[in-house]
Amino acid sequence: MIAAVVSADGQRILLGRQSRWAPHLYSALAGFLEPGESLEEAVRREVWEEAGVRVGRVVVHSTQPWPYPASLMIGAVAQALPGDGESISLNDKELESARWFTLEEVRAALARAPGALGAPPPDDYQEGSLRVPPPQAIANRLMAAVVEGFLTTGSAKI
Repeated sequence: MIAAVVSADGQRILLGRQSRWAPHLYSALAGFLEPGESLEEAVRREVWEEAGVRVGRVVVHSTQPWPYPASLMIGAVAQALPGDGESISLNDKELESARWFTLEEVRAALARAPGALGAPPPDDYQEGSLRVPPPQAIANRLMAAVVEGFLTTGSAKI
């Protein structure tokens, strides 16, 4: 599973990065379902384990074939619980960093995303700016869905 986590007010997206990734590259949080666990339970558990953020609602968005035998990556959009639920605490060593980015920061990064995984940033990239996975990655599509208002209402809730 992979999830784009939005803040309680719908104005920020939680992204994480692993140390082996290119500098400033962040992505949606991902993990595996445990036996007997629902997708919603897995999203809540993985986000808590990796970033210490508590998630309420989880909505399935899309799927993508995954390069493991007979595997399917299920993409979801989740919403953090308000208050202390949004505090980041790296609970394990899987992520080097996790942080909240504004919708505008993510929108700008999506506009300049490379055409392929591992490709260098575009010529107009400013060093230190957020980088995101390429358009063919489900993480990119989840981030795009959030900045385009996927499942939002007038109160910016999913």
